[in-house]
Amino acid sequence: MIEVHSISFRYHDDWVLRDVSFRVERGEFVGVIGPNGSGKTTLLKILYRLLSPQSGEIRFELVPLKKMDRADIAKKIAVVAQETHLLFPFSVLETVLTGRSPHLGSLMFESDKDLEMAKKAMEWTKMLPFSGRRMDELSGGERKRVFIARALAQEPEVILLDEPTANLDIHHQIDFLNLILTLNQERGLTIVMASHDMNTASDFCDRLILLQEGRVYKMGTPEEVITKENIEKVYGCEVEVDQNPFSGKPRINLLKKKTPLPSSP
Repeated sequence: MIEVHSISFRYHDDWVLRDVSFRVERGEFVGVIGPNGSGKTTLLKILYRLLSPQSGEIRFELVPLKKMDRADIAKKIAVVAQETHLLFPFSVLETVLTGRSPHLGSLMFESDKDLEMAKKAMEWTKMLPFSGRRMDELSGGERKRVFIARALAQEPEVILLDEPTANLDIHHQIDFLNLILTLNQERGLTIVMASHDMNTASDFCDRLILLQEGRVYKMGTPEEVITKENIEKVYGCEVEVDQNPFSGKPRINLLKKKTPLPSSP
């Protein structure tokens, strides 16, 4: 479905991604993990064509992404960014309706079909009762659900998620991740999620892509990627990896130890 061939990208003289290649199959839930600065967010921006790589190519269903116009890309791929700032106090319904923009005609007026799709997306995300509420009146978890609803209103085949559980409490994290998993398994949406939370990625994702300094260090199932050797090599810290007794997936355990302090003068 998505083919990434030898992508390299730099900001000025700093190479952020180097010769990155992978495939995402239809209906997969793929996690992109790696330390700060390893290129996770930049990779998602390239997949959505917010950034253009200096070399390499991305194909969506065999069509080069650079040959697709932005409206066509938005009909196929939706993004839920790590941080989304609204310039105006839109209502929930107005925010979700912005997801219909790629489907609007030349007059840019919403049709009954657009309104129906927006309502359906809010129903899926349990935000329909909040449709008249202003976005600045919602909690962080509620706003995250609205942005998922907006993405669903686009009727995409792929959703890109950048640190989707950042700044959410554990209740909203679980709520959000279970929603994403349901959309993946029951509605067939392809999910690509960048995350710092490797245990969550291990539990929820079919495959993982581990980045180190802009390169793919390891790619495969959680069992193949989340190993003591891989994590200690990429992150430079001591860990233990065992099996989550509930999911059966690999689990990273941090080791507590004191850090030597400099002696007093």
